[in-house]
Amino acid sequence: MTLDQDVLAKNDRLAAQNRQWLADHGIRAVNLMSSPGAGKTTLLERTVRELAVAEPVAVIEGDQETPMDALRLRATGCRTVQVNTGAGCHLDADMLAKALRSLDPEDGSVVFIENVGNLVCPALFDLGEGRRVVLASTTEGEDKPLKYPHMFRAADLVLLTKADLLPYVPFEQGRFTEHLRRVNPDAELLPVSAVSGAGLGEWHDWLRAAVSAATTRRRQGGHGDRRTP
Repeated sequence: MTLDQDVLAKNDRLAAQNRQWLADHGIRAVNLMSSPGAGKTTLLERTVRELAVAEPVAVIEGDQETPMDALRLRATGCRTVQVNTGAGCHLDADMLAKALRSLDPEDGSVVFIENVGNLVCPALFDLGEGRRVVLASTTEGEDKPLKYPHMFRAADLVLLTKADLLPYVPFEQGRFTEHLRRVNPDAELLPVSAVSGAGLGEWHDWLRAAVSAATTRRRQGGHGDRRTP
């Protein structure tokens, strides 16, 4: 077995432990992945402000350096933990377990994981999350699903961000959709804009459905051990 296989096998075991603990407590962990600058933090700022009115929300913020994005999220009143990876290009299951211990999220809450900006490595590392959301902005071009198929193949939902710029950038949404369907026929696709608010109602509905499913499983399966992974 190669070193890479050893690393991934260990990560998968830890991810399974994370997933079980999250399920036991009805916590929906949503892994947000994208290239740098696609708008993850801006979307999260607006999402947590609006979603937290009805649901407990927390954020695990992943970056190579600095706490700048975590500070932005904390300014919304959202409980946030910063994870700096240094030279690392992704979060892994062990990092998530440690962040959950620090965060100590409420039962039945939503935990957003803002992964390091990268369209390659995060797709390879299961964290134990319940859902994977990939963001692609209208300023990046329609070919991203074809260039980074592993990332888009891993997505449950693809958010086409900065949709308010569609009239002003050379981006053909139909071609993007076609490319996405070639690599992942099952992923949902939703254009959104954190500036204009377009699509955010549908995004919140998608999140609420995910939370409802997680809470139902918790009620059916019992409360579980409150200790974090």
